[in-house]
This record gives sequence, C-alpha cells and structure tokens, in this order.
Amino acid sequence: SNHPQKTAQDIEDAIVAERKKHRYWGGKKIRKLLVRDYDFRDEHIPSETTVNNILKKNGLVRERGAKRRHLENRFVVYDPQEPNEITSADFKGRFPLGDGQCCNPLTIADSKTRYLYAIQALAWPDTESSKPVFERVFREYGLPEYVHTDNGAPFGNANSLRRLTQFAVWLMDVGVTPVYSDPAHPEQNGRHERMHRDLKAEATRPAARTMAAQQRRFNAFREEYNTVRPHEALGMETPASVYVRSRREYTGSIQLWDYPKEQRTKLVTVNGAVRWDSERLVMISTALSGRYVSFEEAGDGVWAIRYRHVSLGYYCELDQRVYEIEDLEL
Repeated sequence: SNHPQKTAQDIEDAIVAERKKHRYWGGKKIRKLLVRDYDFRDEHIPSETTVNNILKKNGLVRERGAKRRHLENRFVVYDPQEPNEITSADFKGRFPLGDGQCCNPLTIADSKTRYLYAIQALAWPDTESSKPVFERVFREYGLPEYVHTDNGAPFGNANSLRRLTQFAVWLMDVGVTPVYSDPAHPEQNGRHERMHRDLKAEATRPAARTMAAQQRRFNAFREEYNTVRPHEALGMETPASVYVRSRREYTGSIQLWDYPKEQRTKLVTVNGAVRWDSERLVMISTALSGRYVSFEEAGDGVWAIRYRHVSLGYYCELDQRVYEIEDLEL
C-alpha cells in the first residue's frame, strides 16, 4: 500500500465488528482481541490510540459534549416515613445585628416530625462553624439516615462529583448520607422553608443588638415551636410530643471501612485524583483527598465508584471520564 501508516482495511473491519459485539469496550480490550483471536502480523496491529481513533472515525464513540454537570436528584426520599430518616439543615439568610455584626442562623430539624434540633446564630456559614453544631445535635439525638440540604457551601458544591464538600465527606465518615435539593428548587424542602418564614417574622424583626441576645431569641422561638405550637401536619400535636430519639448513636470516632475484596480500592491524592494505571489519572474530588474509594466493575469498562456506603458515580474507561450517577445512560 502507498499509505504505510494507514491501517489495513481488514484490520479496521475487525475492530468495527468487535466493537459492535462489545458496545462498551475501548481500544485496549479490542486491541487485545486482535492479538489473541486474529492471525494479523503483530507489527500490523495498531496501537490502543489508533484503535480508539478508528472507533471514532466509524462513529462508534458517542461524543458527549463537555457540558457543565446538570444536577438532578432522582434518588432522594423527600418524604420521610419515620423520625430520624431525614434531617433538614439550612442557613436562613444572613442579616445584620444592631452592633453591625452579621448573623447567619443555622437551622437543623427532623423532617418527619418538624422537631427543631437547633437554631444557632453563627458569624460565618462555613464547615468550621457548622460542624460543632451538628456534632452536638448528633450526640444528643443520635444519627439520621440522611441530611438534606441545598447546594450551597458548606453543604454542597455544584461543580464537584456528587456535589461533594469536606462537610459532606465528614457526614459519610460518621455514617450519614448527604442528599440535596435540585438547584433552584427550595420547595423540595418546603417544611423547612415554612419554618424559616415564621422564624424570620417572629425572631429577627427587628434584629437583636448582639449575637448573644439574638441567640436567646432563637432559643425562645425553638422552645415554643417544639413544645407549644400545634402543627396541622401532625394532627395538631407538637413536634416534641411525636419526636423520638434515633437509635443510632454518634460516638465522634470514625470507624475504619473495609471494602469487599472484589472491589479495587484506590487512594485519592492531594489533587483529588486516583491513579488508574501507569498512564491515567481519574479525577474524583479534592474533598476526598487522603481517603480510599472503591471501583466495582458494573459493565464492560464501566466501573461504579463508591466512598464507604455511598455511590459517587461511574468511571467509563472508553472515554476516560467520570459520570454522575444519572448521566451515564447504559
């Protein structure tokens, strides 16, 4: 042939045929078949990259645009059946106090019974300030199954795999699964929103002069909300009369996690990636730096990624990309 670098047509035909038989196999696996199952001369067998290019040229790799992750939640239980199934948390917009300081109220409640665990006046809406409030709530009331928040810091990060943040990773470490409202859908946490409207009207207008004085107002609101005010959704009972404590204890210590033997475990590096093989890095999330994630084969060249008990997404070897759980159409 006068195109020595052009792959012979019969080899190309074989590549296309194997790909049609194995829809999710990439260049590496298909090249292996050429070596093992065909009588082509070794020096004629193209490299993995060339095999992938042939797949592309023949329209066998679906081009996925590098779109910004669209965020959807198709897995969240928004309607808890039991107390301690879902805990809702949010920052109720910041406002200035009389002395000029800013107050960011963190509110934490049981979704089923509306029981308000905490309304905490904080100077900053960050992990460092919020985590001790959650620890206090978990110690006193035990652990929920899920913590439901919006996508704002410190709870979620819309640009991170599964919206992971360091706060979300800490929740997973202690055995709780973080879940999120869809962006711009506060009604998915409607119970919490309604409570916020009452809180704003009754405890922040006008604002108190100091943080300590504002906290006293929050405490008084919480006491009345939990023990005095009848709630229509609870058959005119009070949250305190129907709430029961969780049986899952919070110890404050993080248990070691053993992944099943058939899963590949990989350490997430400082830059948020794991080393897949000698050439490839797979970006997971800097929120998981220093921790181990697992990969379990879910289909040909498609791997389910998990951190502890939580599914994070899928890694597809063919296009070397990580997909959100709902983005990979198998």
